[in-house]
Amino acid sequence: MKKTFVAAACAVLAAGIAFTGCNKNKKEGAAEAPKAEEKKMVLRYAENQPQDYPTTKAAYKFAELVEQRTNGRIHIDVYHGGQLGDEKSVIEQLQFGAIDFTRVSLSPLSEFDKGLNVLQLPYLYKDAAQMWRVLEGDIGEKFLKGVEKAGLVGLSWFDAGARNFYNSKRPITKLSDLKGLKIRVQESKLMMGMVAALGASATPMAYGEVYSGLQTGVIDGAENNWPSYDSVSHYEVAKYFVLDEHTRVPEMQMVSKITWDKFSPEDQKIIKAAALESAKLERELWAEKEGVSEAKVKAAGSVITALEPGEKEKFQQAMAPLYTEFGAGYESIIKEIQSK
Repeated sequence: MKKTFVAAACAVLAAGIAFTGCNKNKKEGAAEAPKAEEKKMVLRYAENQPQDYPTTKAAYKFAELVEQRTNGRIHIDVYHGGQLGDEKSVIEQLQFGAIDFTRVSLSPLSEFDKGLNVLQLPYLYKDAAQMWRVLEGDIGEKFLKGVEKAGLVGLSWFDAGARNFYNSKRPITKLSDLKGLKIRVQESKLMMGMVAALGASATPMAYGEVYSGLQTGVIDGAENNWPSYDSVSHYEVAKYFVLDEHTRVPEMQMVSKITWDKFSPEDQKIIKAAALESAKLERELWAEKEGVSEAKVKAAGSVITALEPGEKEKFQQAMAPLYTEFGAGYESIIKEIQSK
């Protein structure tokens, strides 16, 4: 009977949930029966950014808070730097419980929940303050719950700043300056449609290949936020950076529905609270990182431009077909967002 119990417990460990005591064999000849040990869960958190990146630091904080508040019953190992795969494969692994937690951009996540395209429509928000009014309200909570149909549970929102275009060819100050440029985008229909609508050529490409693509001329430019432009040294090969702020793509911290259903209601509350607290830390760290990155690339010679008066409206008008396509069925929510 004892052998059967140990074998069953260790089988669960192999599936990703570890229990204390599986490898602690009773000493031969010991007189007393083994003490009942409290069940301990060892879970995995996938993060694709480096260890010192704001989102990764927040993931470690989340894991720390959960372990403290469950008295060590729930331990979360954070795997940074894409050790467990790219964002799309990580989402898929969450769906069947092979990975427990992650933080991902809405761009790949929207392939699993099309409604999330609404939150990343180009030129949707006036500024960051408006976006946070939306995400921290009823609309944001609705979208966190909406991913459950894909086998996921949304916990909190992370900041990823505003995305801007940069290129190796010329300064961008008006819509016509983008015409003909080959711009790298994520493998997202929305992002590809945005670039095409602005008169440039959308080129899907893996994130890790962008530097060499810019260096060799396979692509002319890309688009991202300040920290990413800095952290992977794209500023070295694409010095023209325009503050068009075409999208603010928030990121979602989430858990596998399979894992979530294993928690007691009390532990679910602890995990949700820890996720919200770690999200606040991430926003603070993100703001600090943006300032450092902006100063660094300017010192390195990047040419930072703003759009000429009246040009922002032209960029927005060019997005009308995308709003029709990707906002279909969400027209009322879009209007509500824009009114915040």
